[in-house]
Order: sequence, then structure tokens, then C-alpha cells
Amino acid sequence: MIQITDIELLRGPKCLLKNANATLFPQHKVGLVGSNGCGKSSLFALLKGELQLDAGNAKVPKEWSIASVKQETPALAITALEYVLQGNPDYYALRCQLKQAEQQGDGETQAQVHQQLELMKGYSIEAKAGELLHGLGFSNTQIDYAVSDFSGGWRMRLNLAQALIRDADLLLLDEPTNHLDLDAVYWLERFLRSYAGTLVLISHDREFLDAVVGEIWHIDQQQINVYKGNYSQFERQKAERLAQQQAQFDKQQEQIAHLEKFITRFKAKASKAKQAQSRVKALERMEKLAPAHVDSPFDFSFAEPDALPNPLIALDGAQAGYGDTTILHSIKLNLVPGSRIALLGRNGAGKSTLIKLLAQELAPQAGDVFFHQGLKVGYFAQHQLEALDLQASPVTHLQRLNPQASEQSLRDFLGGFAFIGDKALDPVAPFSGGEKARLVLAMLVYQKPNLLLLDEPTNHLDLEMRHALVMALQSFDGAMVTVSHDRHLLKNTADEFYLVDSGEVRQFGYDLDAYYQWLTKANQEQKQTQVEPDKANSSANRKEQKRKEAEFRKHVQPLKKAIDKLEKQLDTLAPKLADIESQLSDNSVYEEQHKERLKQLLAQQSYYAQQQEAAEEQLLEHMDELEQKEQAFYESN
Repeated sequence: MIQITDIELLRGPKCLLKNANATLFPQHKVGLVGSNGCGKSSLFALLKGELQLDAGNAKVPKEWSIASVKQETPALAITALEYVLQGNPDYYALRCQLKQAEQQGDGETQAQVHQQLELMKGYSIEAKAGELLHGLGFSNTQIDYAVSDFSGGWRMRLNLAQALIRDADLLLLDEPTNHLDLDAVYWLERFLRSYAGTLVLISHDREFLDAVVGEIWHIDQQQINVYKGNYSQFERQKAERLAQQQAQFDKQQEQIAHLEKFITRFKAKASKAKQAQSRVKALERMEKLAPAHVDSPFDFSFAEPDALPNPLIALDGAQAGYGDTTILHSIKLNLVPGSRIALLGRNGAGKSTLIKLLAQELAPQAGDVFFHQGLKVGYFAQHQLEALDLQASPVTHLQRLNPQASEQSLRDFLGGFAFIGDKALDPVAPFSGGEKARLVLAMLVYQKPNLLLLDEPTNHLDLEMRHALVMALQSFDGAMVTVSHDRHLLKNTADEFYLVDSGEVRQFGYDLDAYYQWLTKANQEQKQTQVEPDKANSSANRKEQKRKEAEFRKHVQPLKKAIDKLEKQLDTLAPKLADIESQLSDNSVYEEQHKERLKQLLAQQSYYAQQQEAAEEQLLEHMDELEQKEQAFYESN
């Protein structure tokens, strides 16, 4: 196990950890969370032996192998498969030794190497490398491409595969989902759940953390606070701990006020001076508690758009692609104020192509396309981070959007995105990826769009900023089309899903979980295609299957809408009941003069509780019915 005892870790003048303690047991899976700059990456470097402690001890078993993801990938001429195999140095060394022995005709060495490969199950490693690459989105053809042929995001996937193939005792992953699409995230989630080693994971994807880890290490105020359970359970436990901390602080403040009042009142009187002095000493000895601090550094919202034309965009039979190549055909899409659409589909299916068409970065190849003259698009994509002026400050970027605005008003606005003080005037060049993403989002929000086109908006954003973005999007009045691998964002901001697949864009329904089922089935069909190509390639079978799926979605759509309506009703009732219960916990409400108010509160509590119970009962019935129908459909098809 890894034992961290009373450690102190400094980075320059800043103390990241002080008297921090934690224990990591073999095969445990831990999520490492905390605000930006709190010391997560430094703790990783410490576990890898790249940093020296300023005090304390951090013991990692000497016999443990450690794997982590490289941050850079040189433009190598070797194939993707070869590069991944290098991630298992023992196997790769034997492989090179075997090749050399074969070239030299050294039969004795060949026999020895084959024996060693047999012992380490080396003959399955190349197949495993292929599985890793397929899972992370590489096609059979791409596996044989040179590393230098891939873009930066795809090279990061290669680095991830290289770390995973080692089967290390300790696996350290820092934001592994950042360059993945949703399909690859699902695959990685399954892989890590079954990973036999010990895992420490830094991630800003709460759904991913929930699915993978069983323990959270929260770095806060120079300490490592350990919570059992996944991220959602951590949030509940943390809220309870903060509430308890605040209650203790409030109680201590009352004690301090009482002592100070006694000291002030009786210190001058001789008969009471001794008692006053004892209270002075008691006050001095008292270890002062800090109030609970839960404030987010982010505070922003979308202003009401200047206009909300209807429709904003209408596509009918549209066709999109690049040059003579068509990626999407027969697109039918109507965007009106209030549309909240998320695009699903495999990597390369055309999701970003559709976003570019809607953003008018791509001209339609064919079909009827209508863009309202009052359309004002807020477009977020990763290439916009690269388009920022590195020598200009956040304030300057906004001044270019609105030269008439005062500097103070721009600084006030940027403060909501945590660009405070000198940060608002500093050049962008040294900014982190997260800071650049926040600036692009700030520029987008500032322009008051009526249509948001968001292509992976949460890449590089920490959990607090992701939460703030979700809250802002929920109150946005315009239309929204999103591509994201962040399931929490999709579930909380999208009302309907469209699937981009095989050159088509079609309505997929209202349930993100159904996409996972579709993906699982599609992957099974793909495997079957490789084994039985003649049978699986039947065009008639595929068309019939698509017809059945469309018919089934139409059949269960009213049920899904009813479930969504009940969930929203419960979300509305919960805070109302919580507010009433909070008022009933105040002892003063039971006094005689507040009798009518008490009667009113109790009546409201009874009314809302009955509504909640009825809605919950109905929701369970609908969910059971939907589950039974889905199970019956997938089993019969």
C-alpha cells in the first residue's frame, strides 16, 4: 500500500500540502479532486518519484510498477500499434530480442525468448493493444498509420493506450477523457472498472468518476480529506461536513461573544477581576474555528437575447461535406427558441460537420437552408482557443467586441469567470487550457447570442466551472445544439437527442442511456460483421432494423415525456419542502403569536408531501413500464 504521513509540499513560495495524511490500499480506485492549483498534479509527480517532499514521508512499494500518460508524443515514423506496444517495456524488449535472434538464426535464444513470452502471457499482448486502440476509437486501418500522421488529440489517445497496456500496479490518469468522444469514454469506463491494479484518477467528469472510483481524495486547505464512495456520495458527505463545520463555528462565536461580554463588564471590578482574567485566558486558549467556505469563484449567466426569431434555422434535405465529399445528407432540422438538442454518434460520424454547417462555417452542398436574419450565434469549438490573441488581455478581447464599454464594466463581467485583479489585464499567452476556455466562453456569453453551438465546451474546465456552465445553460432562453462527452452536462441541459450515423441525422429520443444500449448493440453487430460478413451486410436487414427502432422510439416517446415531466415536478417540489422544513426547525414559529403562520406551514407541508409521494409513485410505475418495454424490444431484436 501507499502511505502518506504528515507530508509538506511547497511549490515556490506556495504551500500546497501541510501535515497531510492518506493511505492508498492495493486495487483501490481513487478520484483526486480539488480546485485548480491545489496540488493534484504535484501529488501525482510525488507518487511517480519526480518531486521531493519538504517534510513528512510518502512510501510507495519499491516493487510496484507505475504507469502514467505522457503529455507529449514525438512525430514518430513507427505505427500506432508499435508505439502502444512500447508501453509494455518487458514485452517490447523480448519482442526486439526475438526479431534479432530470428535475423541471426540463433535458435537457442529464440527458444529462451519464446519461453519467457509464454510465462508472461506475451502472445496475447499484441491482441490487447489492438483492443485498446479500437476501444479508443482507432479503426483497423488507422492502427497501421505512422504516429506522425495523427493530430495532437489522437496522439494523446495513443499515449493513453500506451499507459493502459502495461498492466501496472499503480495507474495514474490525469484527465484521460479530455480528448475522447462519448463512445471512447464509455469504453474507458468499462476498462477501468475491471482494471486489476490500483488507480488514482484526476478528472473533471463527474459521471466518469461516479462510474469508476470508490473513494475520493479531496485536496482542500492544504489537507487530503478522504471520503468513501464515488463523487456524488462525496458531494453529499462534503455538504454534511460543511454544515457541521458551520454549526460548530456559529456555536463557538456565541461562546466567544459571551466571554467577551463578561470580560468587558466585570474586568474593572475587583471582586470579579480574577474571574474575568480566567475568561481572558480561556479565550486566548480557544482554538479558533474557520467558517465553512463553499463559495464558487464563478458567477455568470446568459443575458436575455435581443431577439428570439422563430425559426432561427431550418434545414430541409440539406447536404453537408467537404469539397466533393458528402458527409451528411437529407438533413431535416428545425431550431426554434427553447430547442435543446445534443448530438450523439461515433467519432467521425459528422457531428462537428453539422455544427459547422449550423455556424455557417460550411456552405450546404444541397437542400433548402434557412438562416433568420436576426440569428446571433454563440459558437464554441476547440480551435477558437488557438485563435485567441496571445499578447492581448481578457479585457482587451472584450473591448474589441464592444469598444464603447468602460474598462470597469468589462472587469466586473470577467470577474464572474474568475478573471480577477491583474488576471483580467494579463496577456493570454501563459494561460492554461482551462483559462483560455473560460475566456472563450466569457466572450460568447458577452455577445448575448440567441443560438448556442457548443462543440466539447467542457474540455479543460474544472468541476466548479462545469457546474456554473450547466446552471447558466439551464436558464438560457435561446436554442442550443451541443456535442459533448460530458454526460452530466448533456443530461442536465439537453431535452432531446439526435443521432448522427451512416451519413444521416435522425431524432433519437429523450434518454441518453438509450444511446449506450444502441452503441453496445452496434458494436456487437460490427463484430458479427467481421465474422459473418455476408450475413451482416444484408442491406434489407439493416433497413428493417432501423424501421423497427424508429417505430419503437415513437411508441415509447409519450412515456419518456411523462417521465421527464414528473422528474421536473419532483425537482420543483424538493426545494419547496426543504424551505418549509427549514422554517419549521425555527423554534420561534411555535410561539403563540405565530400560530396562524405555523398552521399555514403545516398545511403547505402536507400538500407538497402528498404531491411528492404521488409523483414518485407515478414515476416508478412509468420507469418500470419503460424498462420492461425496452428489455422486451432488445431481446426480440
